[in-house]
Amino acid sequence: MQNSSSPVATPSLKRRLICLVYDAFLIIAVGALSVFIYVFAMQKFSPRIVEQGSKLTAFIVVGIYLIHSWGGSGFTLAMKTWRIKLVKVGYARVPFRNAALRYLYSYGWVLPGGLIYYLVGQHNWKVMALSMFAGVFLWALTIFLDKDRQFLHDRLAGTRLILLPKAVKAAKTATS
Repeated sequence: MQNSSSPVATPSLKRRLICLVYDAFLIIAVGALSVFIYVFAMQKFSPRIVEQGSKLTAFIVVGIYLIHSWGGSGFTLAMKTWRIKLVKVGYARVPFRNAALRYLYSYGWVLPGGLIYYLVGQHNWKVMALSMFAGVFLWALTIFLDKDRQFLHDRLAGTRLILLPKAVKAAKTATS
């Protein structure tokens, strides 16, 4: 999808959401591994310390993964697969500050759903799934509030997602 105000293509909402699901699987794996190692190392401490520390550990490790990916190459593995790159206009690479802000602001995907889940007070998986879906749906709609079709967390962080062109395949050369 090409916007008239932008010389680069912006990925479609469908493409970005598919990429988000792919990234979610990778992020869950990274977070789960970090929590497993943390819990194993801290098993002699009180359960409350272990529980709170495991949440903080997952938050930090996932943040390091995403901030490093966005600030280094401009993409995570899923973003590279779907040819979506994170950029900051005027910079060769996304600065650490902007990548870190994007990570913090991207919690907008799950915070509304988590808040709904908490406020409803019926803690079961159906309510959780519905509230999280509602939060993700509402956050996805933020692209329609932006003239360049960027998500709210990208607008707030000063970054943008662009669609990279398809790679040109090299012509096969005949060898004799």
